[in-house]
Amino acid sequence: MSDKRSVLLKSVSKPGRYSGGEYGQIIKNKKAVNARFAFCFPDTYEIGMSNLGVRILYGALNEQDDIWCERVYAPWDDMEAKMRAENMPLTAHESGDPVGEFDIVAFTLQYELCYTNVLNMLELANIPLLAADRGEDAPIIIGGGPCAYNAEPLADFFDCFSIGEGEENLVEFTRLYIKMKLDHTYTRAGFLHEAAKIGGIYVPSLYEVTYNGDGTVKSYEPKFDDIPRRVTKRIMKDMDKAYFPKKPVMPYIETVHDRIMLEVYRGCIRGCRFCQAGMVYRPVREKTPEVLCDQAKCLFEATGYDEISLSSLSISDYSRLPELCNLLLEWTPESMVSLSLPSLRVDNFSRELMEKVESVRSSSLTFAPEAGTQRLRDVINKNVTEEDLMRTVTTAFEGGKTSVKLYFMQGLPTETEEDLDGIAALAESVIHQFYQTPNRPKRAPQVTISVACFVPKPFTPFQWEAQDDLETLLAKQEYLYQKITDRKIKYNHHDAQVSRVEAALARGDRRMSAALLEAHRLGMRFDAWSEFFSYENWLRAFEGAGLDMAFYANRRFGDDEILPWEIIDCGVTREFFAREREKAYAAKTTKNCREQCSACGANKLGGERSWCPNAKNPL
Repeated sequence: MSDKRSVLLKSVSKPGRYSGGEYGQIIKNKKAVNARFAFCFPDTYEIGMSNLGVRILYGALNEQDDIWCERVYAPWDDMEAKMRAENMPLTAHESGDPVGEFDIVAFTLQYELCYTNVLNMLELANIPLLAADRGEDAPIIIGGGPCAYNAEPLADFFDCFSIGEGEENLVEFTRLYIKMKLDHTYTRAGFLHEAAKIGGIYVPSLYEVTYNGDGTVKSYEPKFDDIPRRVTKRIMKDMDKAYFPKKPVMPYIETVHDRIMLEVYRGCIRGCRFCQAGMVYRPVREKTPEVLCDQAKCLFEATGYDEISLSSLSISDYSRLPELCNLLLEWTPESMVSLSLPSLRVDNFSRELMEKVESVRSSSLTFAPEAGTQRLRDVINKNVTEEDLMRTVTTAFEGGKTSVKLYFMQGLPTETEEDLDGIAALAESVIHQFYQTPNRPKRAPQVTISVACFVPKPFTPFQWEAQDDLETLLAKQEYLYQKITDRKIKYNHHDAQVSRVEAALARGDRRMSAALLEAHRLGMRFDAWSEFFSYENWLRAFEGAGLDMAFYANRRFGDDEILPWEIIDCGVTREFFAREREKAYAAKTTKNCREQCSACGANKLGGERSWCPNAKNPL
């Protein structure tokens, strides 16, 4: 580290965010590698270091001897001010080299409100913001992660996107870059053309977008005959063979998740109609308990963490959960390691399961009914009942728990005041159930309800739906606040203004890049943080770009309309989403994938240990 940088770090908060040198970081001889890869997380170090996907891809790329992948995080505002004052560029964590000198610069796109951080980081790295402005010597800028399933709002800034799971995809992409560099056939345009032929790589500049007079998308057309008309996501078919980071980088400062994150499976057998992750991560692919237990031991020995969090979209749906817990409990108590299950469902929770986990720390459990009435839970296909919840909290109270957290949404399609009343009533029922439980703890109960605003997301049955306008969202929040009178119930809600911007960005088309550029010019960054978010600035950004936020957030998209994200094939068909939408309005539920195949289309992607009954080779 240079003396200048060392002095600078002494003048900012949390210098450990920028110091590097952590145990487990990977250092290579930069003269001995053929490609340098900067993996950027567009938020703070504490959040980025907790991201399991970053850990996996960091390790998978560095497993290649001639590829060196380094980490980059967004500097906090005090550090950014110092960097700009000292004319210091954004640098990579491991080497301290400027990001603009790397061959490939990747961003993981986890949340729409981080988009302005991407632009800010590119500027700090002295990389032209617009892909069209980059010369032959500029890095290739690639994006990935869940938000890449609608890449269009960022299309002007990225050279390409990795769609789906990247362990194999990014290595193949980088190997093509190396090949063309070594055989002296590399040009920027030539490389991107060849990369577009790799499964899961989307190059926006190679597709022409036209619009109808009403502003909707008219067509997507590839500019060349040898690239796909639609880009199909990549998946890891056998999770037991997927890359596993044996020696993760250990942070110097406290992060969001200082624990072992054990990825149990990918995908979800449920079909919640608002949930993008449950659709785009299909089909379900499980790891075997034996492999998971070995990986947990490996991570414990490498990190010394005293908690294992079993990671998935719905951990209680793992088909071999009791077996896995039993294997882990053969050694975790002696090692003083506790287990936690962060994504439990109320319809398959048991006393036995509760006793296996969280035995040391927590007196709280979290569940997500999502809606206050059974009718609306059927609309969203939640497939849980009030009886399920009461049975679950009774089990929890008998087991010594006193605190329950419940997650809900407001603004869901077909929602009425009765559904909002149901949220308050359900919380009150949980309190009542506590006092009806004979063997309850002596401490007073606490129910915390957290209510998010519904955001229509691409690749869901509700992708066509309009979000409530801002005034309606705010009115519903106030209405629910007035309904909650018991001091034992704590009510939290998301910022409705943030949710409206999120909806607009989530459903944006390629013209949205102009609004993001305006937002960047207004100095916007860290929009996911309340102290930085400015709704007024976002309104100015849309106005400056000649766009109407309501067109994207509050408009019900047409049934036959070409949706901006349909250049991507997520594996689940438009026809399935349309069928599920019809069933939603009829308040009819769909069985989960383990009970009955609903012909969503994901079986075409295959996968070992998949809960796809119609797969060609089901296991």
